[in-house]
Amino acid sequence: MNERYADVVVDISHEKLDRSFQYRIPPELAGKIRAGSRVWIPFGNGNRLIEGYVIGLGDAPKFEPGRLKSVAGLVEGGTNVEARLIALAAWMRETYGSTMIQALKTVLPVKEKKQPRAERRILLQADPRQAEAWLALFQKKHNTARERLLRRLMETPELDYREAAGTLKVTAAVIRSMEEQGILRVEQKTGGETAGAEGSREDPRQAEILTAGQQEVLGDILQEWEGRGRPCLIHGVTGSGKTLVYMELIRKVLEKEGQAIVLIPEIALTWQTVNRFYRRFGNQVAVLHSRLTPAQRFAQTERVRTGKASIMVGPRSALFTPFSRLKLIVVDEEHEGSYQSEGTPRYHARETALERAKLEGAHVVLGSATPSVEARYACEKGDWALFTLKERYGGAVLPEVRVADMRRELREGNRSVFSRDLQRELALCLNRGEQAMLFLNRRGYAGFVACRSCGHVIKCPHCDVSLTYHSSGQLVCHYCGYVTEQADRCPVCGSSYIGGFRAGTQQVEQTVKKMFPKARTLRMDADTTRGKDGYEKILRAFSRGEADVLIGTQMIVKGHDFPGVTLVGAVMADVSLFAGDYRAPERTYQILVQAAGRAGRGSRPGTAVIQTYQPEHYSIRAAAEQDYESFYQEEIRFRQLMGYPPACGLLAVHGSCGQEELLGEAMEYIRKYLIRVRRDRRVQLIGPAPESISKIQDLYRQVLYVKGPDKKALIRIREKLEKYIEINSGFKNVYIQYDFNA
Repeated sequence: MNERYADVVVDISHEKLDRSFQYRIPPELAGKIRAGSRVWIPFGNGNRLIEGYVIGLGDAPKFEPGRLKSVAGLVEGGTNVEARLIALAAWMRETYGSTMIQALKTVLPVKEKKQPRAERRILLQADPRQAEAWLALFQKKHNTARERLLRRLMETPELDYREAAGTLKVTAAVIRSMEEQGILRVEQKTGGETAGAEGSREDPRQAEILTAGQQEVLGDILQEWEGRGRPCLIHGVTGSGKTLVYMELIRKVLEKEGQAIVLIPEIALTWQTVNRFYRRFGNQVAVLHSRLTPAQRFAQTERVRTGKASIMVGPRSALFTPFSRLKLIVVDEEHEGSYQSEGTPRYHARETALERAKLEGAHVVLGSATPSVEARYACEKGDWALFTLKERYGGAVLPEVRVADMRRELREGNRSVFSRDLQRELALCLNRGEQAMLFLNRRGYAGFVACRSCGHVIKCPHCDVSLTYHSSGQLVCHYCGYVTEQADRCPVCGSSYIGGFRAGTQQVEQTVKKMFPKARTLRMDADTTRGKDGYEKILRAFSRGEADVLIGTQMIVKGHDFPGVTLVGAVMADVSLFAGDYRAPERTYQILVQAAGRAGRGSRPGTAVIQTYQPEHYSIRAAAEQDYESFYQEEIRFRQLMGYPPACGLLAVHGSCGQEELLGEAMEYIRKYLIRVRRDRRVQLIGPAPESISKIQDLYRQVLYVKGPDKKALIRIREKLEKYIEINSGFKNVYIQYDFNA
C-alpha cells in the first residue's frame, strides 16, 4: 500500500492558512483521515502534541520522507464547526476548482479584531397613548423639531442618532429635553450589534397569523423533515408570505436550541428583511453584508461566537457563519443570479448550502415566486420536495398585467419611452395619491441588436442565443465565437430602425418630470446608492411616502414590500431577453413576474404594464399571465433540445490575461488538450470565444464551454486540465477560473 501524507494547519486564522505542515499518515489511520479531520501531531523539536486540522491529502512527500513525522492520532469527541467548514472548503475546491487555500479563505471567518465604534440609538419610551398626547401638544405649540422626531419614532420605535441629527435636523438639546420628559431614551450600543436593523421586537403573541395555506405548507415541511428530509422548495406567488413560513420554521429550530442561516440575494433587500426578522426575534438576529465596516463585521461574528445570536441574515457569504448547532439554512429568492460567486472558487450558494447542510445534519428550505429551472427540475426528479402557496397573504389579489406592444406604438407615431397605456395608468395612479415603480430591465443592456419595427433580433445560427454588438462593428456569439457584420437594415422587414437601446434611469426620470411636473421622484441606481446606507435611505424614504415614483433597475423590484404601490411599469421589459445567454428567457420571465408582483400588495388592487417588442415570446406571455408551469415546460424542452443545464452539464473555462495574443494561444492549447483527454464522445467543446465583456481593467477575457451529460465526468476533465495547466509554464501569466452550469 502506498504511503499517504496529510497537510495540516495548526492555526486557522487567515494570515496563517498558507503555512501548512506535512505529516505521514500511519497505517492504522489510513482511510480514517480526510480533509477537516482534527488530529494530534508532534510539533517542534520536542514531543509536544498539539491539535491541528487536515486541509489536504496526497501521495507524494514534499520533503525527504525520513524527516517527516507521523500523525499521532485523531482528536476524540467528533468534529467541531471549524473541522466541518474545512471539509466544506475541500468539497468546494473539488467541485468548483481552486486551490485549497482559496477555498479555506472563502469559508473560514476572518478573525482580525477591529475595535467596534460605539453607536447611539434613540428609542421611543412613551406608550402609544402618551405619544399621541405629546404629539398634539407639540403641534399646538409649533415645536416642529420635537414633532418631526416623535412622528419618526412613532413610525419606527428605534432610530440612529445620526439620522435624527442629520436627516431630521434635530439638535442634541431637543433630544436631551425629550429624554428628560420620558418621551424617549438614548442607548449606546457597540457598532454593528444590529447593523441596520430597526424597530422594537414584537410580542410573540401578536406575531402575524398564518393562513390556512401557510399552515398546510408548514406542516408538510415539518413532516418531510421527519421523513425523507429532502431539501424543500416553497413556490409561492409574490406576496404569498413565504417569509412567515421561514420564521415559523426558525422558531421551531430555536425551540430545540438550534441555529439558522437565512440567505438573501441582494444588499438592497437587507434593510426590510432584517427589520422583519429583528422585530420577530430581537437581538437573536445578526446580519452580514458587504457594506458593513470591518468593525461591524467583527461585532456580528463575535455575537455568533459568544452565543448572543442564533440567526444570521445576509447574502451568500453569510452561508459560512460558524454556527456550531446549525439546523436550518433558508435560501430566499433561490433563483437569483447573485448567489453565484464571481471570485475563485466560483461557488453557487444554493449548491453549497445543500453540502453544508449535509455536513451539519441540517435542513434546507428554498423559496421563490419564480423558481430556477434547476430547482424545479430537482423537484420533478424527486430529489427535492415541492410545496406551493397560490394566494397572496392578507386577501390581496395578484395585479392585472397588461402587455404594451412597442412596435405598434412606433407605427402609430409614439416615440416616447412610455407607451400610451403606461402614460394613462401613471396619470391615474398619481391623481389617486398612490405610488408607482418604473423598472428598467437593463441586464444585457445595448448588447444585442433588434429591430424596433418588427422586433427581430439577430441570433447565432449555431447556439440560438443573440449575437452581441462589439465596438468594432461586428456581432459576436459568446458561446461559439461566430462573427458577422452589423446590419444597417433589418434582414426581415427592411426597416432602418435597427440597433441597440439607449434609455437609462436618468432619461426616464426626466420624462416623468416633464409629463408630471408635480410628481416627486426617487432614482435608485449605481449613481444614487454609492454612499454608505444609500439603498436603505432611498427605500426608507419611498416607504414613508416621501416620493410618488421610484425609478430603478433590478434592485427595486426584488423582494420589497410597499403597500402604497399600485402601479409597476416595466419600461424595457425585453432587453434581458436577448443577452447572449441561454438563461436569458428564464431571467426575463423571473424579473418581470417579480416586478409585477410589487404592485397591489396592500389593500388596493395593482396594475403592471409590460412594454415589449416581443409580445409573442413565451417568457413574456407566461410572465403576463403569471403562469410558471407553462414557462417551465417550454423552457425545459428548449434546454433538453439544445443540451443546456439542467438537462446537461456545462463547464465554463474562463481565461483572462493582459496580452490578447497570449490569451488566445493559451485558450487554443486548452481546447486541443481537452479534445485529447475527453473519453466520452458525447462531451462537446464550444469556443473559445470572447466573454460578453471581453476586456475589464486591461485584462482580455475569453471563455470555452465543455458540455456533457455527466457532471462527474466534467469534474474529472477539469481536474486533468488543472494539472495540465500547473505543469505548463506557458500559462504562468494566464488566469484560469471554472464555472459549472454557468
